[in-house]
Amino acid sequence: MNATAIARRARNTKIVATLGPASSDPDVIRSLFEAGADVFRLNFSHGSHDDHRRRYDAIREVEHALGRPIAILLDLQGPKLRLGVFANGKELLAQGQRFRLDLDPRPGDAHRAPLPHPEIFDAIGVGQELLIDDGKVRLLVESHGRDYAETVVQDGGVVSDRKGVNVPGAILPLSALTDKDRRDLQFGLELGVDWIALSFVQREEDIAELKSIVQGRAAVVAKLEKPAALDSLEAIVRQADGVMVARGDLGVELPPEQVPVLQKRIVRLCREAGKPVIVATQMLESMVSAPTPTRAEASDVATAVYDGADAVMLSAESASGAYPREAVRMMDRIIKSIEADPLQRSMMNAVAHRSGASATDAICAAIRTVAETLPVSATVTYTSSGSTTLRVAHERPRTPILSLTPNVAVSRRLALVWGVHSACGADVSNTEEMVATAQRAAAMHGFVAPGMPLIVVAGTPFGVSGSTNLMRIVFPSQAEAQPGKQAASASAIAGGCRQTTASASGATAATIAGAPGCTEACVRHVKMRDEYFTASTE
Repeated sequence: MNATAIARRARNTKIVATLGPASSDPDVIRSLFEAGADVFRLNFSHGSHDDHRRRYDAIREVEHALGRPIAILLDLQGPKLRLGVFANGKELLAQGQRFRLDLDPRPGDAHRAPLPHPEIFDAIGVGQELLIDDGKVRLLVESHGRDYAETVVQDGGVVSDRKGVNVPGAILPLSALTDKDRRDLQFGLELGVDWIALSFVQREEDIAELKSIVQGRAAVVAKLEKPAALDSLEAIVRQADGVMVARGDLGVELPPEQVPVLQKRIVRLCREAGKPVIVATQMLESMVSAPTPTRAEASDVATAVYDGADAVMLSAESASGAYPREAVRMMDRIIKSIEADPLQRSMMNAVAHRSGASATDAICAAIRTVAETLPVSATVTYTSSGSTTLRVAHERPRTPILSLTPNVAVSRRLALVWGVHSACGADVSNTEEMVATAQRAAAMHGFVAPGMPLIVVAGTPFGVSGSTNLMRIVFPSQAEAQPGKQAASASAIAGGCRQTTASASGATAATIAGAPGCTEACVRHVKMRDEYFTASTE
């Protein structure tokens, strides 16, 4: 399959696919990307470091083979609150019976169980609910001390060894980063992951703690799965680089009818703040064991797309299900269908990024106006940190966004963002070079339409992060309308190469391979360019 043809998605909403036992083979990972996956999630609640290293390497091999940046999201497990063990392995609790939880490590029985988490006893009060095994068993606290809680069973059922415990509404005095998380984090940063998702976020300080360790080496996603986070929601969104609506865990601690309301609130808040937002968990759950989803699941994905979420996520569907490729293809089909509905844009536009009195905000507002007025083929953004592209994307313009950056890490991170076709390209030094490079890149990536102009956005001085202050409307000239012209310079097109200075006309992969600073990505991108021009002249 032609790499350029694969890379150009006919949709704006992105797909995050979780890798696992059903999708660890390199050929399967490639097939998931070809089916529509834009971001791959490595779930560190499962698997060893060796497992995740193999998956990481396989993703990068796909990236190299196809010449397209792919984002990798590392999902940290976070603290897990669990019961101890039972003498018989499990016990049946009846509604109305009394049941004690305590710090005593002896195996439990039908009347008590060990709960080796003193922070829970410090945080709970009389009337507090405790949920066992994702809420299958519900306990109500009648009395408690620093090392115990006497409860009454509200909803009975079987409890067994090491089942999870949830404490709805309580802010627990513990760090969102466990020792295991810190080891996993260091491992992931050494690998070179692009996004890191923090579980069990309760307050903005949790995100600040993680970012102080990451030091900009990856972007940070706050997973909102605890009702306690709602009290600090705006501060958490402000602190994080992105947000995930983890509806499965939210649904354990909140009544089911409240989860859709909260999802809408979080997506709206992220849209207003200009932060990427992922809607996750059980979106196509039935496809774990069936080749098609339920109609309700299709509508669930559609809701996130109508609301303008940046991405929707597959968990078990792609990680351990029987139909991982089919699940990605189905999600791709649903997104395309919804985005083709005229109602989708009007509903999405009901929420807008909060603009300020800055040149960047003025430029991005103008882009949206121009795109609504002229038949523009694409908006080309130049960015060194990703901020220009992010700001343009959160205006949700009608035109596709082609993002050019000399930073490979930035190009990968932007693969998560709504509407962005991310690509590597070298720095430009003046406006004329910027316009020429934009036109050539747009042609190479398939964004040129006869007679339709491009919008080009950048900041001056060039290469300075956060300086977006320039917009140009570039109409196609007669020379550039001739597809056989191979005027693309290696320095402008080569992926991730800041130093390549090969000849501006007729440069080939062979002529740039030895250029200073050139990487294998440079060669791949020029090969892709040559393939494009060859196809255009046939």
